[in-house]
Amino acid sequence: MTALGPLLHSFFADHLVAEKGLRHASVRSYRDALRLMLCFTAVDRGCKITRLTLDDFTPDRVLRFLRHLEEGRHNHARTRNQRLAAVHTFFEYVARRVPEMLDRCERIAAIPMKRTTLPETSFLERDEIRILLESPPKEGRHGLRDRALLLFLYNSGARVQEAADLRVRDLDLHPPARVRLHGKGDKWRTCPLWESTAALLSSLLDARSTRRDPGGPAFTSVHGRPLTRFGIYRIVHRHAQALAKHGHARRITPHVLRHTTAVHLLESGVEVNVIRGWLGHVSPETTNRYAEITARLKAEALRVCEPPTSGSFPPARIWRDDPALLKWLASL
Repeated sequence: MTALGPLLHSFFADHLVAEKGLRHASVRSYRDALRLMLCFTAVDRGCKITRLTLDDFTPDRVLRFLRHLEEGRHNHARTRNQRLAAVHTFFEYVARRVPEMLDRCERIAAIPMKRTTLPETSFLERDEIRILLESPPKEGRHGLRDRALLLFLYNSGARVQEAADLRVRDLDLHPPARVRLHGKGDKWRTCPLWESTAALLSSLLDARSTRRDPGGPAFTSVHGRPLTRFGIYRIVHRHAQALAKHGHARRITPHVLRHTTAVHLLESGVEVNVIRGWLGHVSPETTNRYAEITARLKAEALRVCEPPTSGSFPPARIWRDDPALLKWLASL
């Protein structure tokens, strides 16, 4: 009978926060997954949560919990996989802390993820992003803030949580303007800012009495508090109604603006590794996805290799025809 409470506490406080340095949003994701598993296990066993022990978590019960997510809560397979990843991480931690449970932890960690298709990556065309950026009012209480926020998201490709966490000290609005973003994995990166973005942000800060406070939020709500990620979602959704008036019925979120930044950088000829650093991607595969979704680049590649309408292809140069190169190779 191994105590569950102390292990859960040390998993969150020591492992996730102190050792792995996860951000608050990531810790909340682990919390939600384990809370759902605890509630399900208590009901499945017919006892209170306070009476649960590690012995109550068996591979079969974890599999029933995963079925409950899909059939009872109607979660998508991607959500099921996300919850399972948190369960895997917890029991890998338990295996190190409670070696006598290694066999059970290994069997739980061996539960496979479900194969899923990647979600469709949506982005805005250049005329659509122009309509969106022009949608906030020129006058009014929040017109300046909303215009600065939308242009900043498009310019930097920031994640919504990165924009919510942005502080005045992270902005350098003197030429060359740039911003430091605190992203996933407690990593910082620097992104350049256009002159127009820097000018809007400077005007936004000048309009507030807290401009000189380096620890103050860059984007604030009606009451002067930092915008939350949900507040930013609402602002983007509200101004995306301008696109609906032009016949664009897609759902626009801050992450769509992030995808738009990546695609437009790629179409402008920016090297993929530069885009990866710009967006803060850990894996190059994440950035390479954007090359698959832009039809404009595919059409340009097709144009380059299109056969001539008359005549034949120019003869290919063959390196064997170069006597100087052959002579040099023979001298090695």
